[in-house]
Amino acid sequence: MRIISCQREQAAEILEILNEAIAHSTALYAYEPRTPAMMQAWFDAKERGRYPVVGVVSQHNRLLGFGSYGPFRNWPAYKYTVEHSIYVERAHRGRGIGKRVLMELISAARHQDYHTLIGGIDAHNQASIALHRQMGFELCGTIRHAGFKFKRWLDLQFYQRVLETPLHPVDGSS
Repeated sequence: MRIISCQREQAAEILEILNEAIAHSTALYAYEPRTPAMMQAWFDAKERGRYPVVGVVSQHNRLLGFGSYGPFRNWPAYKYTVEHSIYVERAHRGRGIGKRVLMELISAARHQDYHTLIGGIDAHNQASIALHRQMGFELCGTIRHAGFKFKRWLDLQFYQRVLETPLHPVDGSS
């Protein structure tokens, strides 16, 4: 397995992983599968914001998992905070792929001078919670009944990791 920077060529594999998660899990509070056009718009937004899309591929170049981050909230004072997501192909969960992706995202966030990473995790997703705790994230809040999927209310927990970057933060939108 190796880490890659995902490009548009991986869009179909990313879409496959996302749509499986939408259909069979509470990793995404979404009902409808994403479309190829939605993936192109997603990549456009990642490129505009200079947000990384990190993947882990097999020795045969099959995408096994990926992650990215983007804006946490859309106001200038949040410019040092990003929210990340990680998804692993169903058959490869529990093999350290998510950890490798998260390590790369933390490294990228430091390199881009972000200060806080936020992960929104379904309260029942014990594997993701354990991974985030292992990587230094702390529970910073729970929104009870934030979503409704699979005929039940879902609690959304936010985990955060504060980085030492940037060395010299500044007020303002630039």
